[in-house]
Amino acid sequence: MPDIHRLDTRDRDFAARLDALLAWESVADGAVIATVNEILEGVRTRKDAALLEYTARFDRLSREHGADLEIPAERLSLALERIPAPQREALRTAAERIRAYAERQRVESWVYTEADGTVLGQQVSPLDRVGLYVPGGKAAYPSSVLMNAIPAKVAEVGELIMVVPTPGGEFNELVLAAAAVAGVDRVFTIGGAQAVAALAYGTETVPAVDKIVGPGNIYVAAAKRQVYGTVGIDMIAGPSEILVVCDGLTDPRWIAADLFSQAEHDEDAQAILLCPDLAYIDQVAEAMDALLTDMPRADIIRTSLRARGALILVRDLDEAVSLANHIAPEHLELSVADPGVLAARIHHAGAMFLGRHTAEALGDYCAGPNHVLPTSRTARFSSPLGVYDFQKRASIIHCSAEGSRSLGRTASVLARGEGLIAHARSAEYRVSDASD
Repeated sequence: MPDIHRLDTRDRDFAARLDALLAWESVADGAVIATVNEILEGVRTRKDAALLEYTARFDRLSREHGADLEIPAERLSLALERIPAPQREALRTAAERIRAYAERQRVESWVYTEADGTVLGQQVSPLDRVGLYVPGGKAAYPSSVLMNAIPAKVAEVGELIMVVPTPGGEFNELVLAAAAVAGVDRVFTIGGAQAVAALAYGTETVPAVDKIVGPGNIYVAAAKRQVYGTVGIDMIAGPSEILVVCDGLTDPRWIAADLFSQAEHDEDAQAILLCPDLAYIDQVAEAMDALLTDMPRADIIRTSLRARGALILVRDLDEAVSLANHIAPEHLELSVADPGVLAARIHHAGAMFLGRHTAEALGDYCAGPNHVLPTSRTARFSSPLGVYDFQKRASIIHCSAEGSRSLGRTASVLARGEGLIAHARSAEYRVSDASD
């Protein structure tokens, strides 16, 4: 049997044990923050010179000029031509599905006119420039390029700047090909906190952006947290998570593989099963034990399951729903006979995968909805990345003379109540002048 936590909701200490498993502190330690702050300040003040220095130190990539860090657009197109045809087709298929879903998320401007002629509304505009961080080296994820870039392009962001580390000058062809498919405008071979700094503050070569999106290591996450306010960010993401609710009638091998699909991300990932059938939980455990032998990342999976994984016996599916809302998972699979009934009662989840045939992995790559999701219980107040994250909204207020008189009287009373006389008189002048 795999080394994984076994919990029962009937146990007196269940709540405490569950919360201990869910606890995750994403804040970097003091040493990491100090290093990040030094890098941010270096790039902010010395710009390209610091960027070249840090790229040589951390990525073993020496370049003479800042301009040498940019990858020409032709190189992206070449990567798309070079990769095997099945990969090229898979990228394009995934991109089409992500784009089709994103198109339905676009928020449009609107106005309405009141009886007195006053016009109120909302004007929606895209961000001018967005920075996309993409992990490089061994952790290369072309799917993240598509998921972050395509919604930005659908939102009609003016310019999309991608940064990706290339340790030792090693390019990941699939990542570059994904950038070509997604329509990324410019790509730079920089990574780490120095890349975040370049995007946030701008250098002689890298233009400053309005928002930074995309995953990265602890230094990248800490840097994004530090520059928030100077620029917008998508989120501070924690480890990957999957919560499976199963009635005990799905092939246990499927569920075991679904749990592995997130556990293999890294040692801190979390995979949890909720089920009211103890015999079935044992079957899943046996399937996990058997399948582990064929997993290339078996050591990572074992560490993840041992540290934060759990097989939980619940009283019934009603209790499973309550627990799911408490856990607020990044990914939630409802592997039950009538998933729609349960889904209607779920209030907190990054993405829901309904039915026995919907593997979470499909959402990671090509189903269409975004795979950039809230983690560490932040689904209680956060949503998946989408087109709306690359759009801004400005309120529109256009008063008629009659509307100005009516609203002015109300504003005057409230302003004087707050002791803000200039506010009151600003409104009152229009009331008295309009009455003359």
